[in-house]
Amino acid sequence: MEINPIKNGIVIDHIDAGKGMEVYNFLNLSELDCTVALIMNVFSKKTGKKDIIKIDESIALDLDVLGYIAPETTVNFIKDGKLVEKRKMELPLTLKNVIKCKNPRCITSVETCVDHEFKLVDKDNKVYRCIYCESKF
Repeated sequence: MEINPIKNGIVIDHIDAGKGMEVYNFLNLSELDCTVALIMNVFSKKTGKKDIIKIDESIALDLDVLGYIAPETTVNFIKDGKLVEKRKMELPLTLKNVIKCKNPRCITSVETCVDHEFKLVDKDNKVYRCIYCESKF
């Protein structure tokens, strides 16, 4: 199988094998009007297998969402066929409107105009807490 290199766009690399479709859906990549390649179970020296997403256009990516669902990824920005920037994702310190508080007594459950905000409290276990009611996610 051959996937052509991109001239201008984004390559999301080192996605855990089998997690590429989740990243694709979370980032709403099906709504794009450009070529998007999702390559799954690619050989990797580090992990054995990985997934890769190639987007043949420079778009605005929500890096907080990407860092939350796939903190092991690397995002490569390509311009004129050359790598211009490489970012290693990590868990964001705060999340806004990415996950929702499940506490029925939380203000976010009652007031629809209040943002769902969470702060990272345990990086090792990927634990976030609601900033309003302290419920664990």
